[in-house]
Order: sequence, then C-alpha cells, then structure tokens
Amino acid sequence: MNITIFGAGSQGDIQPCLRLGKGLQRAGLQVRLAAPQNFAGLIQKEGLPFHPLYGDVQEIMASETGQKFMEKGDTNPIRSIFAMRKMLGPVALQMAEGVLEACQDADALITLAVFAPFGKTIAERRGIPLLLVEPTPVLPTRDFPAPGFPIQKNMGGILNRLSGFAALETIWQWYRPFVNEFRRRLGLRRLGSSVFFHTLVSTLLLGAYSSAVIPRPQDWPNNVHISGYWFQDDPHAWRPPVELETFLETGEPPVYIGFGSMAGRDPERFAGIAIAALKRSGKRGVIATGWGGIKTTDVPKDIFVLDSAPHGWLFPRMAAVVHHGGAGTTAEGLRAGKPTVIVPFIVDQHFWGKRVQALGAGVEPLPAKRLTETKLAGALQRAVSDAEMTRRAESVGKTIRAEDGIGAAVKIVKEFLGA
Repeated sequence: MNITIFGAGSQGDIQPCLRLGKGLQRAGLQVRLAAPQNFAGLIQKEGLPFHPLYGDVQEIMASETGQKFMEKGDTNPIRSIFAMRKMLGPVALQMAEGVLEACQDADALITLAVFAPFGKTIAERRGIPLLLVEPTPVLPTRDFPAPGFPIQKNMGGILNRLSGFAALETIWQWYRPFVNEFRRRLGLRRLGSSVFFHTLVSTLLLGAYSSAVIPRPQDWPNNVHISGYWFQDDPHAWRPPVELETFLETGEPPVYIGFGSMAGRDPERFAGIAIAALKRSGKRGVIATGWGGIKTTDVPKDIFVLDSAPHGWLFPRMAAVVHHGGAGTTAEGLRAGKPTVIVPFIVDQHFWGKRVQALGAGVEPLPAKRLTETKLAGALQRAVSDAEMTRRAESVGKTIRAEDGIGAAVKIVKEFLGA
C-alpha cells in the first residue's frame, strides 16, 4: 500500500508527519512525505521518500507580514485572516498542485487536520481515502476553549464548543479562496464553511498527543483517536559539542531558553531578557538561537549558546525549560519531566501554556509581547524551586515516557485502511 503524507508549516509541524511516516515504513507500508522544499535535508536524512513542494516556510515567516504576525501574536481573527492570506497567496496553489502530484499513485492521503479542506479536495480528485492527524486539537469540544481562541480559560461547555467552531471558521477563511480556486481548476464544486467540521468528523482523526495531557473529551465522535505523543529519538546518535558536554558537567543543571522560529523582528530583545533573567535569578543557562535567529552578544560564562540540539537529548539534562509553547517542544519538555515556562507568541502556544499550568507542571504562561526581565526571572525562580511543581512534572513525564504513541498510531492507521 502506498501512502502520501502532506505536511507544511514549521519544523514542529513537519516532525510528527516524519515520525508517523517512519513508523508506517517500518510496518511495511510504502510512504512518501510531501513537504516544503526547505525540509529536504531533515526528511532525506531519515531515509523517507520525499516529494518537495513549492515554498519555504522560513522565508514566509521572515517576511514583513510573517514578522508582524508573530509580534502581534495574532488572536484577532480578522487581522489573522488578512495576514495568512497574504503569506499563503504566493505558495498555496503551487503547494496544493504539488501534493496532488505526490498522490498520483497513492492509495491513501494523510494530512495535518488544519489542511483538511485541501486534503479533502486532493483525496476526492484522486479517489482515495483521507486520514487526518493533529498535533494540537482542532475539533470543537465542551471541555476546553479552542487552541488559538483569544480567551484561554474555561468559559463553560456551550461557549467552549462555540469557540471551537469560531476557530475552524477563522482557519477556513485563511485559505478559503485558495481551496476553491484549486477546486475550480480541478472541475470540483466549491466548498462552504461547514466542510471543515464535516471533514473532521467523517474520517479518521488521530491526535498526536497524550491523554495524560489532554483527556479525550466525551463529546468527540468515535472517529477520533488519541495515540500518545510521537517521539523518535535521533537514530543517528547525535553527538553534542565537547564544549556543551563540558559546560553541563561543570556546574548545576542549567535552564534551557529557546523560542524556535518565533523571535520576530527583535531577537536582540529576547536575548537580552533571557540573559538578564538568568543573571537576576542566579541560574546557569543554555540559550538556543534556533530559526528565529535570536541574537546573543556579551554572554556571561555561565550561559552556553548553541544553534540547536535534539530536545530529547538536551531537556533531561536541564533544571527547567523555557520555550514558545509549540506542540512538539511542549511535548518534549513534558516527557523530560522538567518544570516548564512557556512564552507564547501565536495561536495554539497560549493553549499549551495553559495546559502545562493546569497540569501543575509549569508556571502561568508569560505572553511574549509583555515579557520582561523581572517576569521571566520570577518564573525561573519558581520553576526550579517549587517542589510540588517538580514532583508533578516528573509524574507527567513518567506517564508520557511509558506510552508508545507511534506504535499505537501505526496500528490505528493500518486497521482503518485494512492494511
């Protein structure tokens, strides 16, 4: 059986697709991953057949519109629609055409749930089943407000569920004109707003997260399965720089600080806040510069600066972790059993910050646009000194480490496809 997986977004969006693809490949299925061309090295290193798609997400996020979007953290739905359409405009149709081509000999298409309308269109055109995966919940529920909704507190069952439909409508409006233009070119009828929800509830929807973090809501239909997180420790035995090993061995465990691709147009500000907060709290630190190009100058000797490192290797060696709250980074911090400080920038990152806080495994999230040295220093102090928070973080980590998310996901997919 030939399966095409479509993923787009940041590296945190591509990695779940890559990990599922590797799991299905090990189970004897033929898998091809269609993703933006700038991920070629990451995917080909893992030995998974790769179909490059037009568009470079790093370039899009580095654009003026992308930087403004990250800075504003855009929970304003109208503003986010205009911003996303401007960013997606140059690449959306070419990317969709590329996925259609990648499915030429496919027996099934798996895509991230946020792209369900694109996936539905391609699967419909090719006459193959569509399966959806979600690193972050997208289906409305009474249990919690939608990730990305401006209000991230329990509003009660009815309002929580309505927020989910509002979030789906916003995402649909991000790329509605591109989906329907693509369908027009293929000779398919236009889609309306209801298609998003109906697609989510009409096929397999696989949650790539732990039920210890997000218990399965009772109002979700039977097509929804939560498998556990999808981890894959680096099979290439990543070797840390000697300097990093020496730094870790010659003092107390440091605090990790990194914001992935989220540093925006003012990376110096975040670097300055991180360094000053570590100094004020008296903690050693590891600062990851990442995609966002966080700038570090005049760094004290008790802070180590690196471009990146596998979180599965690095986080267990930390006293606490500070990050932007991407789904994948949050999962790694929880798996490591370390207290977490989330500094959310956009969309679902606020949701993950609140989830970690609710678990007792981290402090109240500190929104990036209001971050200060004083706030971060206080959060660091609490994260490394609160014994109950440390205990609860370790407990969540132990539960997550006992799960086999990839194994469960592969079994569910194979059963659904009859493979």
